[in-house]
Amino acid sequence: MDTRSVYESWLNEPTLDETSRAELRSIQNDPDEVEERFYRELEFGTAGLRGVLGAGTNRMNAYVVRRATQGLSNYLLGCEGAKERGVCIAYDSRLFSAEFAKETACVLAANGIKAYLFSTLHSVPQLSFAVRHLDCMAGVVITASHNPSKYNGYKVYWAYGGQVAPEQAAAIYGEIQNVPMFGPRTMDYDAALASGEIALVGKEEDEAYYAATEGLLLDPGLVRRRGGSLPIVYTPLHGTGAVPVRELLSRVGLTNVITVPQQAQPDGHFPTVTAPNPEDPNAFRLAIALAEEKGARVCLATDPDADRLGVAVKTKDDEWLTLTGNQIGCILLEHILSSMNRQNRLPGNGVVIKSIVSTRLADAICAAYGVALENVMTGFRFIGEKVDEYQTSGEKTFLFGFEESFGFLAGGLARDKDAVCAAMLAAEACISYAERGMTLSDALDEIYATYGFYSESVKSYTLEGKEGMEKIAGAMACLRENPPRSFAGTAIVTAEDYLARRCIHTDGTACDISLPKSDTLRWLLSDESWIVIRPSGTEPKLKLYIGARAKEKSVLTATLAALMQDVDALLKGYLE
Repeated sequence: MDTRSVYESWLNEPTLDETSRAELRSIQNDPDEVEERFYRELEFGTAGLRGVLGAGTNRMNAYVVRRATQGLSNYLLGCEGAKERGVCIAYDSRLFSAEFAKETACVLAANGIKAYLFSTLHSVPQLSFAVRHLDCMAGVVITASHNPSKYNGYKVYWAYGGQVAPEQAAAIYGEIQNVPMFGPRTMDYDAALASGEIALVGKEEDEAYYAATEGLLLDPGLVRRRGGSLPIVYTPLHGTGAVPVRELLSRVGLTNVITVPQQAQPDGHFPTVTAPNPEDPNAFRLAIALAEEKGARVCLATDPDADRLGVAVKTKDDEWLTLTGNQIGCILLEHILSSMNRQNRLPGNGVVIKSIVSTRLADAICAAYGVALENVMTGFRFIGEKVDEYQTSGEKTFLFGFEESFGFLAGGLARDKDAVCAAMLAAEACISYAERGMTLSDALDEIYATYGFYSESVKSYTLEGKEGMEKIAGAMACLRENPPRSFAGTAIVTAEDYLARRCIHTDGTACDISLPKSDTLRWLLSDESWIVIRPSGTEPKLKLYIGARAKEKSVLTATLAALMQDVDALLKGYLE
């Protein structure tokens, strides 16, 4: 069936709501828009669905959500005990998140699967925790993380509290594809509540999460004694973090937390920012202005689903520095390991887990404390799977995990990024370093002085639509067909192709890669620099990561700049 035929079938569908029908009628003379909305269906990847809001198969809407949930239901009905164990559902502050969450619950209920629906918007880590606490078979979060307001998404979690594995995602997607777009079973929401097929949850799960997370403080006595002395500015960026972050910080004794008033209330339009992304220094504009007014030297920010944490700190030169995800991760890592070491409770089998695109500074920190470090593929699901593996087997004690994309997890209470817990630990680190007359900026300088200078750079190439996806695929194919031998004049010593799962060294030797298959290329250079190129799994982007190490900061800056210029020129040649 061609694109126009699919469009016409939607337009003439008797069960289509009139708002969607009017929206589709408005584009009937715009073939490009019809093509963009109907040339494909949103793919169900390891992170579920994500797309622009609107009517169409390539859009996020109630019909796509119902169909995805029917496919998930069909998969669950083949799993023993799934109907009784049920599915926990959370949603963030995005446009239509609450509506999509109810649609999800109603389809599950119609299929006889118990649905535990959070009564108010809740964060990703709270959902991850609740899946295990309620002993659910699966979980769903309606969110598009830190994307602009026109996006929403549908993320599926499994019983261990982390995102579904690729094999499960593929099986669920297969079930979804067998469901007619307007064929899912559904149930009246009020009737499902009355019958108990949908159960609203909230307070008890919140209390359990707060109690467990409080236990991850390294020095609770210090936090209670000094928690009111250090002003901290916090912004939830119009998202779900407003309640859990402030509640948790208050409970542990951090009583001088000042919330940015313009960004305190949930708002899916995100009116004060271009995108609600704590990775973007511009997201801190209002927080920094408030910090200047209140005399605070640190600002914390969480994204709409509160799985990512950003930090801005004032330096000794009275300038504001927005920390990278790698810098935040290493400050938290040093704080955790040094505190546990001082307290003589650093386990002999401790392990830290990070992604292959994250800083190698973490390797040096772990080596200094005698703690094992493991690298996994990009995507926090791989960290969550390792946490579950080690907590189940007892082979290793998970201490901390992070990704450069501002995702952090301590203790393993959740099995996904947890900005609520990370905000608590970052605030504790502020107090701990303040006891030594230091800020987090000073702490970072001390880390570099101890372990050497490390720096990383990330660049994304956004190519919207069908043509953009084809260009991204073409660029990856060209890199494999014409592999580079050097970057910026520095020789490649190892080339790794995670799609072929092969590693080739310049001496001609080769080996297999044990990590899962992924459309990712990584090169290790003779000066300890490294480069990774991969398509985003959730957005129409090609992502470039560069990392380097040097004894002097000036050398490091020059190395990164030269590498970025060279690789950027190469990629633009393929993409333009």
